[in-house]
Amino acid sequence: MVTLSSVLQRRLRSPLPIGCVTVHSRVLQSPLSGVTDRAFRELVRRYAPDSMLYTEMVQATGVCRARPLENLMDIGDGEQPISIQLFDCRPDFMAEAARKAVAEGAKTIDINMGCPVNKITKKGGGSSLLRQPEIAEAIVRTVAAAVPVPVTVKTRIGWDDDHINAVEFARRMEAAGAQMLTLHGRTRAQGYHGPARWEWIAQVKAALTIPVIANGDINSIESAVRCLEQTGADGVMCSRGTLGYPFLVGEIDRFLKTGIAPLPPTPEDMLRCARTHLGLLWQYKGQRGIHQARKHMAWYVKGFEGAAPLRQRLCQIEAVEAGYDLLEGAIASLAVSATVDRSLALAAQR
Repeated sequence: MVTLSSVLQRRLRSPLPIGCVTVHSRVLQSPLSGVTDRAFRELVRRYAPDSMLYTEMVQATGVCRARPLENLMDIGDGEQPISIQLFDCRPDFMAEAARKAVAEGAKTIDINMGCPVNKITKKGGGSSLLRQPEIAEAIVRTVAAAVPVPVTVKTRIGWDDDHINAVEFARRMEAAGAQMLTLHGRTRAQGYHGPARWEWIAQVKAALTIPVIANGDINSIESAVRCLEQTGADGVMCSRGTLGYPFLVGEIDRFLKTGIAPLPPTPEDMLRCARTHLGLLWQYKGQRGIHQARKHMAWYVKGFEGAAPLRQRLCQIEAVEAGYDLLEGAIASLAVSATVDRSLALAAQR
């Protein structure tokens, strides 16, 4: 059973200061391209009312060239506190995009300096900035001067094992005006493979005065506590652990505040959440949302008898009604199975 040290309890139950913004949670939902749209964020917010949420990352160039913002910067009622994450390699474009993001309601501007995907790094954005610290500094300094809200940075420990520059890079970001830094404990070369190296997060935390948020392998209450104990970080950011599990941020937040671990959702709870998610995607995006829902359904549907064939059928849906029918049928079947199991257990006790 996981427990919090008294020192950790006192620190983590206090609000998280990000410059002039105060957030009443030390657990953040990571920006995830193709995932953290308005529908997904609405689900996370239900279980984590105080946590900072992040949009999918937005390319500054597209914003500055007056392309439609679509859903990426669309912030709904009840989403605060929320940050809009931007990426690019041109300070002036980033500043203009940041001003537009603030007008949309962003409480902070987060600058992506960690995305490892080739199509991002080849354009000079994401983790490629780890190899261009002067440009990274100029971006932070220019954006910080352009907007009245805090500017934060999300990055990695280095480009590869031969070029780990986390501490030096983080110091430069703080000096340029960053008000918080989130560090993913992997190199760009690692992508999402291999264990996150939390020891580098500990070193960066020791080197900075601004809040440092730990990211990487935060997929349970237990892992969050271990990471916080090992790194001394000011909070944690949940990423891939929330795929098909929008409960995670709220579960960790509740535990850090109360020391009580909530009961995990049942398979029926997971399927009900999947149904809600499907409906929200349909509401916000129409047919495009149904197609996007397929990957989410695959993440939700696992860990119970009959999950594999259900998952296969859900990944082929073309209409929201078909998805509802499949999910509701599975929920009903699970309820019947649970009733039978309880009856058998009671009979065995007699």
